[in-house]
Amino acid sequence: QLQLVESGGGSVQPGGSLRLSCAASGGTLDTRAIGWFRQAPGKEREGVSCISRSGGSTSYADSVKGRFTISRDNAENTVYLQMNSLKPEDTATYSCAAAAYCRGSVPAFPVAWGQGTQVTVSS
Repeated sequence: QLQLVESGGGSVQPGGSLRLSCAASGGTLDTRAIGWFRQAPGKEREGVSCISRSGGSTSYADSVKGRFTISRDNAENTVYLQMNSLKPEDTATYSCAAAAYCRGSVPAFPVAWGQGTQVTVSS
């Protein structure tokens, strides 16, 4: 059974950077689109970014476009989310999901989820 584990979260000051990783076990990611969600307390879950199975297509929410970059290394069975120019409003729990395909920045019909990693942006 495919399992996903996120890592790389932490606390940074505004303007800082973090790189999140989503590593898979129990299966391979190369047959799945992979996306990142985030959810802050009291807010709805937001699809942040999604990458196609091959990595040839990526999509981003308007709120992160130009600051975040999603990539994948199928050989390493890992997907990354590079987050630059972080803002306090980026504070949330970030989770990755394996899905059938990307519907814009949202992974459609997720089949596996990670537990999430906390990102806090504060001065």
